[in-house]
Amino acid sequence: MEDQRRPYNAVSDFVDANVDRGWGDKVVFTDPTRELTYSALEAATCQFGRGLYALGVPRESRIVLLLLDTVDFPIAFWGAIRAGIVPIPLNTLLTAEQYAYILEDSRAEIVLVSAPLMNMLAPVIAGATACHTAIVVGADDPVAKLDRVKTLSFAQVLARGSSARFRASALSDEVAFWLYSSGSTGAPKGVKHVHTSLMATARLYGQGVLGVRADDVMFSAAKLFFAYGLGNAMSFPMAVGARAVLLPERATPEAIL
Repeated sequence: MEDQRRPYNAVSDFVDANVDRGWGDKVVFTDPTRELTYSALEAATCQFGRGLYALGVPRESRIVLLLLDTVDFPIAFWGAIRAGIVPIPLNTLLTAEQYAYILEDSRAEIVLVSAPLMNMLAPVIAGATACHTAIVVGADDPVAKLDRVKTLSFAQVLARGSSARFRASALSDEVAFWLYSSGSTGAPKGVKHVHTSLMATARLYGQGVLGVRADDVMFSAAKLFFAYGLGNAMSFPMAVGARAVLLPERATPEAIL
């Protein structure tokens, strides 16, 4: 029987293995303005992981991702996991009160936020007890300056890190990321997922039920911050070297068509 507790960082199977298979030039993500290959994803995740280290973020810290569905989402998600830092994707349609609760509950030290959402989030981030840095995605410079919290652009953080491959040591049953419940039966609850959860669901459902193959192009109406969207538009295609199309705006029938 396979050892249930072994050295394993999920980024090795979902990012690095596809480059090692010779698929580095293959496009993995497309959004309305950009494309990202597997090699570019690997390099950017290494830059982001090291950029977090340069900011003094220790391993096993939590980082909230409040991001629209663009190619920056997988860079941030896998870059954090590569560095042994725990990403927490959040629904981009919550209220300020809900964000304030989650930031306190998770004790996240970093918030990564898409520029269009920053003005609404700025007071919440400024009041979060544990948060010391806000990183703004999709803006050359941070769009809001916070008195207590350092603000940087995503590009500035990437520039602090090298693109040379590295992986933080981790164990197969170590927590890789959190997802918060909807809060329909009370306050939202942080659900912890371990490194092997991603490949387990990709194999059992993505391949076993959906039959995802390397030549597929996938799109998910459910956003990446949802558990199903995270699988359908990210881990399921990446597990077999396929491609996903991302839509940052709301998934209306008109937008999808």
